[in-house]
Amino acid sequence: MAALAVPQQAPRPERLAAEGILDRLGLPRPLIWGFVGLCLFMIGDGVETNILAPFLQQDHGYSIPLVGSLVTVYGVAVAIAAFSSAALSDLWGPRRVMMIGAIIWASFDVIFLVVALTVDNVALVFVTYGLRGFGYPFFAYGFLVWITATANAKRMASAIGWFYVAFTTGLPTLGALVATTTLDVFSMTMYQTLWVSLGLICVGALIALIGVKEKTGRAPLVQNTDKTFEVLTYGLKLLATNPKVALVMLTRTINSVPTYGMAIFFPALFVDHFHWSIGRFLILTTVIYAVNIPFNLFFGWLGDRLGWSRTVIWFGAVLCSVSMLGLYVVPEYAITHGWALAYPLTLGVGAVFGIGLAGFVPLSAIAVSLAPNQPGAAMSSYNLGIGAAVFAGPLLVALLYDGLGARGLVLLFAALYLVAAVMSAVLRGTQPGFDGVPATDVVDDAALADLSHGTR
Repeated sequence: MAALAVPQQAPRPERLAAEGILDRLGLPRPLIWGFVGLCLFMIGDGVETNILAPFLQQDHGYSIPLVGSLVTVYGVAVAIAAFSSAALSDLWGPRRVMMIGAIIWASFDVIFLVVALTVDNVALVFVTYGLRGFGYPFFAYGFLVWITATANAKRMASAIGWFYVAFTTGLPTLGALVATTTLDVFSMTMYQTLWVSLGLICVGALIALIGVKEKTGRAPLVQNTDKTFEVLTYGLKLLATNPKVALVMLTRTINSVPTYGMAIFFPALFVDHFHWSIGRFLILTTVIYAVNIPFNLFFGWLGDRLGWSRTVIWFGAVLCSVSMLGLYVVPEYAITHGWALAYPLTLGVGAVFGIGLAGFVPLSAIAVSLAPNQPGAAMSSYNLGIGAAVFAGPLLVALLYDGLGARGLVLLFAALYLVAAVMSAVLRGTQPGFDGVPATDVVDDAALADLSHGTR
C-alpha cells in the first residue's frame, strides 16, 4: 500500500468534542441502527435455520439426504451472493444492496411458505428456498461493506468486530433461543414459527434501512459506475492478480469449514462413540457461539493494537487448531479414564474453540487494506470465503468420512488451521503502523476516508 503524503495536523476541537464512548469503542455512531437491524434480521434467519430440517422431515416427509440437497443448493446461492454483494455495493451503494437482500428474503419466503409448502411441490421448494439464499448475504455483507467504507481506519477491525457481534448474536445464538421459546413456551407449530422468522426479518430490515442516515452508503462507492462489468468483475481480477487476496479468501474459508463440517459428523460422534445425547452436542454448539460473541469485539480491538496478522495467526488459526484437536482428544481421554468431568471439560474446550473462531475477525480489515479504493471488490474475496465454507465443510465430510473417520477429519481440520496460520503470516505488511507501513495518525480525516473507501 502506498504511503499517503499528508501533512500532520492537530486534531480539530470539534472532532474531539464529538468523539463519545461509542467512537472510542470502535462502534461507528452513524451506523448504530444498522447494527440493531442486522441483529434482528439474523435472529429471524437463525430461527428458520434451526427448525427447517426437522420441520421438512416431520411435517413433509423429506429424507435427510433430500434436506441436505436442499441446503446445498441454498449454500451455493449464499456463496454467489456473498461474493457479488461486495462488488454490487461498490456499484450501487451498500444501502441499495441491503434493500434488495431484504426484498429477496421476504418475497421468496412468502412464496415458500404460502405456495411451495402448501402444495408440497418439491421442485418449487428447491427453487424458492434456493433463490432465497441470495437474501441474507446481500443484506448482511452489504452492511459490512458500509462499515468498511465509513469506519475510522485506525479502528477498522474494532468496527468489524461489532458487525460479528450483531451477526453472531442473531445467527445462531438468539435465533435458536427464539425458536425454542415459540415452540416450547408459546406452543406454536414449526410452520407458525417460520412466520415469526419472516416477521423478525422485516422488522430488522426496516430498522436498518430507515434508521441509518449516513450518506456514504446511500451512493456508489466508486466513480466508474457506468462500467458495470468492470466493477462487478474487479473482485475476480483481484483474486487472479493479487496472491494476497486469494490468501484472504482461503484463510476465511478455513475459518468456517470445520464448523460446518462438525455439524455433519459430530452428532454421530457424540452419540455413537462418546455415548452422549444429541442434546449435549447442541449445548456444546451453544457454548461455542455464545462465547464467540464478545470475543468478536475483543479481537477487533486487539487486532488494531497488536496487529491484524499477528492476531489472526495466534489467536485465530493456532488456537483453533489446538482446540479443534481438543474437542476429540479431551472427551476421548476423559471417558476412557472414567473421569466424571469429561463433558464439562469438553464444554471448556468448546469455549476455547469459540474464542479462536473470533480471532479471525481482523482478516476482513486485511482484505480492505489490499484494495482501499474499492472496498467492496476487496471484500468480495473475503465474502466468497465465507460462502464457500457453507458447502465445502459438508462436502469434505461426505467425501472423506468413510476413509478417515471422525478422528481423521478432526486431524485434517486442525491441519487446515495451521495452513491458515502460515497464510496469515504472509498477509503481514498491510496494516498502518505495523511491519513498516506508515501509521495513519499522520493522516487527516479526508485522507482516512480515502484510505478506507476511496474518493468518489
